Amino acid sequence: MLTITRKLEFDAGHRIPDHKSQCRNLHGHRYTLEITLIGEVINAEGNSDNGMIMDFSDIKALAKEHLVDVWDHAFLVYEKDDKVREFLASLPGHKTVVIDRIPTVENLAQVAFGILKNAYTDRFGTGLRLHKLVLHETPNCWAEITDA
Repeated sequence: MLTITRKLEFDAGHRIPDHKSQCRNLHGHRYTLEITLIGEVINAEGNSDNGMIMDFSDIKALAKEHLVDVWDHAFLVYEKDDKVREFLASLPGHKTVVIDRIPTVENLAQVAFGILKNAYTDRFGTGLRLHKLVLHETPNCWAEITDA
């Protein structure tokens, strides 16, 4: 099995509303996203992608379009966190992303995987697909999700 991985970074804020410790407060992270793709190597003479599973610049462009640029410098808020949603709505032009679950790194990894899975699936007829996504919340803490 041959895979390729592209790493990107973005900054975002969140809070874990019911957390027993400091994470219940508004705070932010420098997230690191690792996208691992699997697929056949393209074999098309004269094609820019010849010899690649996918060009790394194309991996980056799709990730930015569908996820990174949407989440970068945004506040990721749980849809039922009414107090924070109301506060963020009171800030003119604030970049807020509402998600359907508490924004733990585990849940964010699942949401990100769902978004990016569709972006990469079989773009070249080579079986290309998202194999694994790793989301680092800090250098020492992360979640991984793998396509079974």
